[in-house]
Amino acid sequence: MKIAVCVSHVPDTATRIKIGADRKTIDPTGVTYIINPYDEFAVEEALKTKEKIGGDSIVYAISVGGDTNKESIRKALAMGVDEGILLKDDSIRDSFGIAHALADEIKSLGCEIAFFGKQSVDFDNSITGQVTAELLGYNCVPVVVDFKLEGSKITAEREIEGGREVVETELPAIITTQKGLNEPRYASLKGIMASKKKTIAEKAAAQSPNHSEIIDMNLPTSKQPGRILGTDSSAVAELVKLLREEAKVI
Repeated sequence: MKIAVCVSHVPDTATRIKIGADRKTIDPTGVTYIINPYDEFAVEEALKTKEKIGGDSIVYAISVGGDTNKESIRKALAMGVDEGILLKDDSIRDSFGIAHALADEIKSLGCEIAFFGKQSVDFDNSITGQVTAELLGYNCVPVVVDFKLEGSKITAEREIEGGREVVETELPAIITTQKGLNEPRYASLKGIMASKKKTIAEKAAAQSPNHSEIIDMNLPTSKQPGRILGTDSSAVAELVKLLREEAKVI
């Protein structure tokens, strides 16, 4: 079986972000980039699926972007992925544009199943996997916390508001992964050394127009310092007044 896992190269969540001069992108100066944390669950599940199926199964790590994306592909290779593919494009793509390029490559490879993180921690759109499935005509189960594959039948448990639901579907399928699905393996020294010998194929990303455009980026307003109104019930009236007149929440 051919298995795809799609990975994003994103700013580390601990990095202090600054808006770029164009006010449409972030300033990359001093920013540390990493593999998208949710994609690590996707990589692990792809590897577990390969190990269960056995035979001549192969796992591809696919990413859309510039040369720096190779760092995240290389991380997936070190974890045990067989081959890396960079769909090269230095332009800014929205989720639809990224999904279009991924769908084109997944179809070209003949992958029956593809794993995505449920969302990337930079844009947080949480739609790329679903859009890819729609473009391919594949079944899709998002935000998965438990996954089983028996033959061509998939049984997955997914998070929904207020609880969880169990879904049954069949291959071909797109699965987007959530924290709790598995515990991503660490890249061993052997895996890191082996990854250096694995090639990352570079291909031109399939072209597609964006469906959205970034007009302006702004940092969140800084929080105002707190105030202590009192230490007993005498402060209640003043608190209610401030909530009504200043905060305007009641």
